Formats: sequence, structure tokens, C-alpha cells
Amino acid sequence: MAVVSLGYSPSPNDTYIFHALARGKISGAPAFETILDDIETLNRLAVDGRLDVTKVSIHALGHLRDRYCLLHSGGALGRGCGPLVVAAGPLSPSGLAHEKIAIPGRLTTAALLLRLFDPSLDNLVVLPYHRIMDAVRKGEFGAGLIIHESRFTYPDFGLREVIDLGEWWERTTGHPIPLGGILARRDLGADRIHAIDQAVRESVEYAHAHADQVLRDILRNAPEMDASVARRFIDLYVNTYTLDYGPDGEAAIADVVARAETARIIPTSEKSLFVDG
Repeated sequence: MAVVSLGYSPSPNDTYIFHALARGKISGAPAFETILDDIETLNRLAVDGRLDVTKVSIHALGHLRDRYCLLHSGGALGRGCGPLVVAAGPLSPSGLAHEKIAIPGRLTTAALLLRLFDPSLDNLVVLPYHRIMDAVRKGEFGAGLIIHESRFTYPDFGLREVIDLGEWWERTTGHPIPLGGILARRDLGADRIHAIDQAVRESVEYAHAHADQVLRDILRNAPEMDASVARRFIDLYVNTYTLDYGPDGEAAIADVVARAETARIIPTSEKSLFVDG
């Protein structure tokens, strides 16, 4: 069986999820060649069809449905874990219309939620996510849209929350926040996609069963990362939805995709989200 290219980010939750697969610890799983990069780069690689299986933002999924389908396992979805808009001083959500806002990528779900929150916001500039907080602190931007571990560390930069877009989404829709998912190329075929989906689930289960060892390996490969931040990150973004979206998770994804279609942020598609949909 041919080697499957697998893209995911070096963030703690992704490295936790794919630890076992990347190290060949799942019996009977396909052989994977791993590619680690930031989520916006992975989004773009998927747009170009260059990866067999990859982590992407749910926003990017909206542009990829004709070529890729969503796996049931490995995704990032939950409550109290959404992107934040932050600023260096007092700023109301309505005041964002007058500010230049740094965003972590055009195809990130964070950018999608910001556009759904206020479609009039158009002074958006893409900046690597790890540079946003410092740029806002220095006054280069009036506000910044932050993701990942920045949710825990922005007070260290003297920044203030303007709006929690995850809280806004949950309050508005009642759904958990659909941030990211694992996609597989449809031309891999249904049988192979199901096998990959099962392998991802088993990799998550392996990480849960060996959590301390997996965390030590993550920190060994990222010595600059604070262990407490990594643990909080994993605890927040790896949850019951990561094993399987289930009905609640699938409903959340379908809702955000439908809203993005209505707002003409993503194209419409007749393709199902899942291979067995």
C-alpha cells in the first residue's frame, strides 16, 4: 500500500493526536509520511491538492469539499476554546470597524468567525499567528485575532480582550465551536478513508492511554514550550469530539458551513461533508 502524506501543525494538540501514527505505533495503520507546518500553510497545500490527509481549518473545508472529505476523528471542536480579538487598550467590538486588524490567515476558522460576526470588517492583514500579539502591543495594529496558545498568554503582552468569538458563536447558535478537522482526498476511496479514520481514532486513544509519555515527547521536541501551557492546550482542544464529532459536532460543522455559504464566504457544493454522508 502506498505511503499516505499526512499534514498537521506542530501545535500541542495536533502532535498529541498524531504522536502514535507518526511513530508507527498503531498496528495495521497505513504508512504515513508526516508534514508539519502552520495551519494556514496546510490550508494552502490542501487547496493545491498536495496532501492525501491533512489537518485544516473548518473554513478551508468550505473551499475543499469537491476534492476532500472530512474524517470523523482528529478534529478540533469544543466549548470555551474559540479565537479572541485583543487590543492594547480599551476597545469595544463596534470600534473594530475603525481599526486595522491582524489575522492569522484568510482561510482560518478564526477569520471566518470574525467575518460572520461583523461582515463590514475589511481592514484585515494576514500575519503569522505567533507574531500577532507582539505587533498589537507595539501599535502596528489596532487589534489582533489570536488562536492556539495565545489564548492563554495574551495578558503577558499587556493586551485586553475585545471579544471572544467562540463565546459569541456558542451564545448565538448553541453549538460547540468547530475549529478544525482532518480531511482525506476523496480519490483515496471509501475503504481506505475509513481505515485512515479508524487509525486516527486509535492514535488519539493511544495518546490518552500514554498521556504523560506523549507530553514528554512533545516537550522534548519543543523545549521552548512551557509544560503547563502545553497541558492546558491539550486539555482544551483534545476532548470527546476529537474521538468522534458525533451528532452535536456534525451539526455545528454543518451550521457554520451553511452560514458561510449564505454569506458568500465559501462556494456552495453538492458534496457531502463525510465520505459516508
